Order: sequence, then C-alpha cells, then structure tokens
Amino acid sequence: MNKSTITLLIKNNQDLIFKSKNSFVIGKQKQKEKQLNNSFSSNSVKSQLTWKSWYLCPDTSTEIGNNPKLSNFIKLYFDLSSKGNYLSSSSDQINLEKLSYGKFSSILNLKKVNDIRYINKFFETVNTILPNSGLYLGKLTTYPYRRKAILKKYPPVFNKIIYFFDYIFSRLLPKIPISKKIYYFLTRGKGRVMSRAEMYGRLYSCGFEVIDERSINQFLFFVAKKVREPYYDKTPTYGPLISLDRIGKNGKILKVYKLRTMHPFSEYLQEYIYNRNKLQEGGKIKNDFRISPVGRVLRKFWLDEIPMLINVFKGEIKLVGVRPLSKHFYSLYDKDLQQKRIKYKPGFIPPFYVDLPKTMNEIMESERKYLDLYDKSPIITDVKYFFMAFKNVLFKGARSK
Repeated sequence: MNKSTITLLIKNNQDLIFKSKNSFVIGKQKQKEKQLNNSFSSNSVKSQLTWKSWYLCPDTSTEIGNNPKLSNFIKLYFDLSSKGNYLSSSSDQINLEKLSYGKFSSILNLKKVNDIRYINKFFETVNTILPNSGLYLGKLTTYPYRRKAILKKYPPVFNKIIYFFDYIFSRLLPKIPISKKIYYFLTRGKGRVMSRAEMYGRLYSCGFEVIDERSINQFLFFVAKKVREPYYDKTPTYGPLISLDRIGKNGKILKVYKLRTMHPFSEYLQEYIYNRNKLQEGGKIKNDFRISPVGRVLRKFWLDEIPMLINVFKGEIKLVGVRPLSKHFYSLYDKDLQQKRIKYKPGFIPPFYVDLPKTMNEIMESERKYLDLYDKSPIITDVKYFFMAFKNVLFKGARSK
C-alpha cells in the first residue's frame, strides 16, 4: 500500500484504522454480489437497491426492506437508484474499494453510533469522503430509549436497581478520565449511551449540519449534511468544571469557567438550537434540550456561575458588568451595542438581574442603560447594581433558566 492511501476497516465494533487522509482501500466484495441481488428481489424497496448502485451487506437491505417507516424516511433524502450512495451494515465487515473523495454523494450507516469506538474520528473520516452538501444517515440509542427499554424488560424495583448500575457503567464511566480507559478496555467502546445533544454536537464539530431526524423502533435516525471542514476538537471536556470561549474586552476571547449544565459538545449547537427554538422570556433559548436534568437545578440556584469568580480574581472580568457572551449570542446584538460592550470588561453579575428584562430588545436596552451609567460614574454604578441585583435574587427569586 502506498502512502497516499488510507485504510478504513469497519468491523462489528466499527473500529477505524487510519493510515493517511487521501483515499480508502479495503478488501474485495465480489463474493457478495449474488447475495445482494437475491436479497433485493422480494421487496419493492429492495428492488430499487442493486449492488451496482449501492455498496452494502445483505443484513442492511433486510433492515430497510422490513421497516416501512425507515425506508420512507430514507427516500425523503436519498435517491435509491443513484450510484453515488454507500450503505454500511452492522452485522459483518464492510469492504470498501478505493473509497475516495467525490466517489459517493451520500453515506448511510445503520450501525448504532453507540458502538463506534472513535466517534469523532469516524465522522471526520466521513467528512473527508463526502463532497460539500453530501448527506450522512446515522442511528443512535439515546438516554430515554435506554431507560425505557431497561424499565420495561425487568420487574419493578429490580429494574430501577439495574438502571442505576447501567447509568453508572454506560454513562458515567466513559466520561471520567480515571475510569474511561477501563471501560473501553472492557467494552471496546460498544454500548455506551449518549444524549441526542452530545451526538448532534459531535456532528456539528465534525463539519455537519443536522437537517432531519426520526424516532423509529426505539432508535433515533438522523440525516446530516456536510457544510464545512471539521473543527478537529482535540480537547473535548466531560467533567463538571468547564471553560467556555466568551468575548471579552476589546473583542479578546476569554476562557470563562462554569459548572457544566449541558451535555458534552453542546456548545457547537448554539446556532442549530436557536434557529429551531428561538428565544424564550429572559433571553434564553426555548426548550433547550442541551441542558441536563442536573444542569436545570444548578441554573435555578445560580450555582453554575460560581466558578466565574475565578475569572474575577484573575482580573479578566469585573464583579458587575454585562454578561460575557458566546460568538453566536454576540452576533444577535445590534452593531452599536456590540462595539460599546467590548470597550469594557464583562461582569459576573449582569444588569439582567436588576432590570429583569423579558425580550431580546429589553435585554439590549438594559445593557445600554447600564453602560451609559457606567460611563459617567463607574464605581457608584457598580455598587448600586450589585445591591439591586442582590435584592432581586434574594427576595424576587430572579434566576437563570
């Protein structure tokens, strides 16, 4: 094999073996051609899928043919007669021959993402294969599906105990630095459970945009479109203390510390969730599925903001000031306010807790008023806002949602 090729081996556990980034070479598939044609002949959906137009394994065609909801969902976005599709199976080794950039316009993988060992590397590899606007279909078992299946399978009381240990093993161990090596040694990455938010965040970090989803037979199927190159995030975080990129004085990017209230990789979904759900009262995103159950409690009592005091002690932000914003939320502000905001350090206690605005326009007006007052009398303004915010939080129950 020359150095310009890349070997992609997808076994039952969907492991990837990388040698370079230009093309993919694996094995041969000629022995399966007769099996494929025979497997498609008995079903109207299968009859549209011939081995000449699809590269797949028999079990995959059976799964599609026997599932009308899945086949109808696939036909919304994929031309079943096209020769530009690659369809992978979950049951045996997939052989790819010279699978290089531009050869396929879409990839459909009916292997559960939960069983892929290196998920981001896999998605980054799919990104290198597909052209711009190329489509990828995937399959996921989420937290709610897993919980429902366990509680239904086992008798009462015992099912709660089993779910508790499954929660520890499948959700916590893979994300704790000390235990995740043991977990992956025992499982090879198969069977871990993740949230819908984490899955979509991983897709967005790897250069995809989610365009549709369906819940079918206790699985979440999704279609994603390639929109750019991956970010190649080398340092994803899973622990309770996180640092987020926020815009500070003079437009400088700050690492702001907070307690985790969202699922991992949720930061990549800001634009996606904003476009879908818009803002609710108070300027937060409506029905934000990125927030975990524990995160909602932390936000209710403002506990997630406490680590920002580290930024205060480091002199990166003030005790009182406008909220440090992500790039996406910063882009929602009027241009004049954007320029005015970056003249000063952001703050730990924002004017939001003084004026309690409900709409985006009211939030911007609240910040304009504070910045105008701060221009005239910085110390008096911050002292006044500190005690007014304290009163609203303590007596009026002002909280972050």
